[in-house]
Parts: sequence; C-alpha cells; structure tokens
Amino acid sequence: MQIQDLPYPDPGVPDARSGPRFLWWLFRNQLSGQLKSLAWGLLHFVSVASLPFCVGAAVQAAVDRSGGGLALAGGLMALACAGNAIGDTFLHRAAVTNWITAAARVQQLLARRAATLGSALTRRVAAGEVVAVSTGDVEKIGWFVEALSRFTAAAVTILLVCAGLVVYEPSLGVVVAVGLPVLAIAVLPLLPRATRRADVQREKAGRATELASDTVAGLRVLRGIGGEELFLDRYRRASQEVRHAAVRSARMWALIAAIQVLLPGILLITVVWYGVHLAREGRIGVGELVTVYSSVMVLTYPLRHFEEIAMAYSFSRPSARRAARVLSLERATDTGGSRAADAPSGDLHDPATGLFAPSGRLTAVVCGDPDAAGRLAERLGGHPSEPGTPVLLGGVPLDELPLDSARGAVLVQDKDPVLLSGTLRELLDVPASGAVDPRDALDAAQCGDVLAALVQGSVDADDPMDARITERGRSLSGGQRQRLALARSLVTDPEVLVLDEPTSAVDSHTEARIAQGVRELRAGRTTVVFTSSPLLLDRADGVVFLHGDTVAAVGVHHDLVRTEPRYRAVVTRETEDEAAPLDELDKLDKDEVLHRLERLEELEEIEETA
Repeated sequence: MQIQDLPYPDPGVPDARSGPRFLWWLFRNQLSGQLKSLAWGLLHFVSVASLPFCVGAAVQAAVDRSGGGLALAGGLMALACAGNAIGDTFLHRAAVTNWITAAARVQQLLARRAATLGSALTRRVAAGEVVAVSTGDVEKIGWFVEALSRFTAAAVTILLVCAGLVVYEPSLGVVVAVGLPVLAIAVLPLLPRATRRADVQREKAGRATELASDTVAGLRVLRGIGGEELFLDRYRRASQEVRHAAVRSARMWALIAAIQVLLPGILLITVVWYGVHLAREGRIGVGELVTVYSSVMVLTYPLRHFEEIAMAYSFSRPSARRAARVLSLERATDTGGSRAADAPSGDLHDPATGLFAPSGRLTAVVCGDPDAAGRLAERLGGHPSEPGTPVLLGGVPLDELPLDSARGAVLVQDKDPVLLSGTLRELLDVPASGAVDPRDALDAAQCGDVLAALVQGSVDADDPMDARITERGRSLSGGQRQRLALARSLVTDPEVLVLDEPTSAVDSHTEARIAQGVRELRAGRTTVVFTSSPLLLDRADGVVFLHGDTVAAVGVHHDLVRTEPRYRAVVTRETEDEAAPLDELDKLDKDEVLHRLERLEELEEIEETA
C-alpha cells in the first residue's frame, strides 16, 4: 500500500484484545512495507558501517605505499557512499509510507467502529478520549510500527559489524563485540520507570483533552451561567498536571539519552587506549587501529535506534491500549444481518414496551423520563445499548437486517443533533430518496429566518444554499440549529422517521407551524415524534403514553388529557394534585384546553427567563 492508494478498501479486522496484540497485528498487516524498509535500512546502515573499513584500508595502503590498495579502498569508499545515499533516501521514503499508512489504517478502523456503534459510542467512551485516540494516539502508534523495521536493520548491522571486527582484528574486535551489547542493554533497567512516567503523562493528557472538549462543547451554556472561568481554572490545573508529568518523563528520557552518550564514549576511550598499546607492541597496524576506532564511532548511530524504539514503544503502548479499547466495543445487536439487504416497510412495533406506530401515520410518544425517551428512540432505530427483544418493522426484526439497510429504513434524530461545518447545500446533501426537495424541507421546518441569518452572516453568498455554517452551527441559536437539523432529516425521506424532541428550542407559534409542515410533508410515511408539547400532540394521528418502560395509554391528545391523570401531569407539567379535575376539563372545549396549556408554557418560559 502506497500513500496515493489510501484509504484502504478494507482496513481489516483488528486484534483488539490488548495494546501489544493490536500493534503486532498492524505490523503483520504491513509486512511488505516493513520488508522494504528493512531492506533499505540494511543497505543504509551497512554502507555507513563499511566506511571505517574503507578508511582503514586506505590508511594502511598509504603506509605501505600501495597505489593499487589505495585505488581499491577509494573505489570501495565510493561504492559505500553511493549505497549510503540510496539507502538513506529510500529508507526515509519507506519509513514515512509505513508511518502514514499505519496511522491511516487506525483512523479508518476507528471511523468504522464509530459508524457502527453510533450514539452508543459516547455513552461507553468519553468523547474526549475518542478525539485523543483518533488524533494524537494514531501518530504514536504509526511511529512505533514504522520504527520497528529500522530498529531491526540497526540491530542486524551491529551484529554484522561486531562479527566482522572479530574476524578482521580479533584483539580489538572482542572488546567491541563485548562492549556493544552492554551498551545496548545498559538502559533496560530504566525503561520500566520511563514507561510508567510516559503512561502517566499520556493519561493526564487524555483527561485534559476530554476536559477541553467538554468545555468547548458547552461553552455557550457556561457563558450563560457565568461558569467559564471555573472550567478554565479546571483546565489550567489539568494542563499544569500534564506539564509536570511531561517534565518528569523528559528527565528520565534525558537520563537514558545521557547514558547512551556516556557509555559509547567510555567504550571508545577503552578501544583507543588498548589499540594504541597493541600498535606500540606491533601487534596491529595503524590502518587496523583506525578501522576499529572508526567502527566504534560509526556504530553510535545505529545504537540510537535502541533508544528510539524504547521511546516509541513506551509512548505507543498506552495509545494502542486506548485504541484497542475503542475497537473492541461491539454493538448490542448483529451488524452483519441474516436477512436480505432490502429494507422492509410497514408498522413499527416494539414488543418490549408495547409501542405500536402504524404505517403511514404520525405517532406521538409521551414519556415522563427524557433519558428513557432518548434510549427508546435509539432502540426504535435499531441502535440499542443492550441486547433485548428486537424492534419489528413490517414484522421483520431490525436486528436481523444488515446495519446499512436498517439505518436506511429508520432514521433517528436525537434531541441534540450535530451540524457539520460547510455550506447549507452540503449540509442537505445526504443520502435521500429524492422525493423531497431541500427547499420544501426547509419550508416545513420553518427555516426562513435561519436562511436570512445565514445570508446576512456570509460575505459572498447571495443564495442561502451557498451560505456557510460554522462548526456545529455555533453561530446559530439553539432553535435555528434544531430546525436545520429537522430539515436535513426531512430531506432524507426515510421509511420511518423518529424525532426526539424536535421543537424543544423553538417558540410556540413556530412550533405550531412546524407541526403542520411535518405532518403535510410526511403524509403517507411513518413518523414517530417523542414530545410533550401539546401543539405537536394535538396534530398527531395518535398518541402513545409510556409510564416507566411500558405503554400505559393510547389515544388522541384531547381524550388522554381528560382521561389519563399521569399523561396530563407530564403534558401540563403539573402534579396530579395540581391538575384540573376531570369534570372541569369535560366542560371545556378543545380550543380552551389548548389555550390553557399554551398559556402555561408561556408562564414557564417567563419564569425560566427570570
């Protein structure tokens, strides 16, 4: 795999049982690239290591006044320099390719897992941790996977040079052959402590990233309650903890680096002292002494890769552990599907709660617990967080459908939809049936003022469809974001559309028009709306009231308000003692009941504002 061929057609199925197993799986899946890197690395390191032998041969030829020997040494030196240049160039190319392709594979795996899990991902793993894994961690993982082949080439080169020195000059070669392994393993006792400090640093950095992500996501709310300084102080403290942990980790790695400089220097002094002694006694020539001395000097270069691989593993291990944790998460239901990919149609039925939404009708669902409503909405879309009785669409369990087919049949818009940055045209460019025009969807969602605001905020956009939306729609109000998200859902025109509190952030007049627009645009299609708004409930074909986890009542809004006290308490936000007696409600007509409910909502809004 080359960089220009990315992304992978299929990144594969990772071994996510542990961090080291995941790293090994990545290495095995890039075996051809690793072998290329190893081959070019051997050419590079062997060429560098052969230069001292060429220099020694040239010095000895000059001492012996041998023109032929000097020419041969010069030719070998030119060949070694060419090998060094070619090997270094293509080693760098192969190493960068391995790094980027490994990081890209991990990012593809994470993206596929996030798409598979859907909203269940952030309930099981913090959003900040997902961000940390998909950004900084993939770089650390790619670094180790790439460095492994270079380290192998360096280690093989050191072994070859040691063997060559023993054969070339046994007296000094034995000293080098014994000293170099000592240099390589001298820092091993320090690695566990360095690894632990690196783990602490990464852990604290991950927590700081989570805190920063959560703070940015809730900045509008924090400003509203004056809490931004509190969270900024928390982030400052977390940042300082990261800094202290990084300094402690850097001190340990600095100590390891110092040892990697000190010990080769001691070995070099030893070789020079002993070599001079042997040369004085006439046991070795000047050229041989120069060769051994230069070899020790040159070998400090591949020795640095021992330190690099230790650092790469120490930093990548916690990153791989976090990535493996995310990749090991599974859906509560089957994702492959055991039925044909064709999406079914018909009535939507949840046997666990007794919820029944007839095909082609607008069904409103009232639930006293908003969190329970959100979980049920996801369950209706085939995204349950826990396994259980499957939801049926046209009598077909959604669990038995392939994931893409199930999501194409049922679309769930949760109460906090996300708007991606880009133009409005790009926002509405989603997989759709093509039966709903984007402008009709915008009209149904009452987005007229939103389009005007987008055009006014854009410098060069005359057409509202070309106006740009900032990240997560932060320049828009909560109600404006909610209506754009509703328009996007209406454009898709799925067989079943599940809306969780789609109008919770808009005023009552706009809400009434949205209710009518959705009803008209979704005529003949199945729509389920989770809401407690009387304006939406009154325009629904039927209302289902859930008390706890089961259906407690079914009917139309006007009848349920009169006959079901628990329903009335949820819709009017009153306790049963505060609710109007049934005989008084019987005396009121439908318009009067709606008027009282709207007045109650207006009073609550005034109280919240105050």
